[in-house]
Amino acid sequence: MDLFDQVSEDIKNAMKAKDKVALETLRNIKKFFLEAKTAPGANDILTDDAALKIIQKLVKQGKDSAEIYIGQGRQDLADVELGQVAVMEKYLPKQMSAEELEAALKEIIAETGATSGKDMGKYFSLIQNLSIIVFSSVPLNKYKIAFVISAKIVTFVE
Repeated sequence: MDLFDQVSEDIKNAMKAKDKVALETLRNIKKFFLEAKTAPGANDILTDDAALKIIQKLVKQGKDSAEIYIGQGRQDLADVELGQVAVMEKYLPKQMSAEELEAALKEIIAETGATSGKDMGKYFSLIQNLSIIVFSSVPLNKYKIAFVISAKIVTFVE
């Protein structure tokens, strides 16, 4: 079952459970999914990768909004946003813990035989795949990801 179908099914479950927060959040997600599916050039198709990017964007927006609300002393509105974020995060891949990241990086270093930060080309394709898991709920560009992971790798290698 793809992400679009999963959200549609969860909307039904939220209606049956009378969970207003989940229902409102899932309907909002589905609205963005439908907009993406009907966008020019989308050919009425929404891949799971595109759906994940949409959810990541919505999570980031929700967290940013909650932060603003807290800064303005509106904890009630921040709680609503964070409740919606919690519902959306259920659809994102589990992020790696610091220990899992360290183990994965050490494995990549051993696999590629990297001996310094200069060997970045050897392990860059592997860390790109890893970065999808590590930063799943934080949309970063590949250069920021490379910088963060390379800094970590340099400390392991040297």
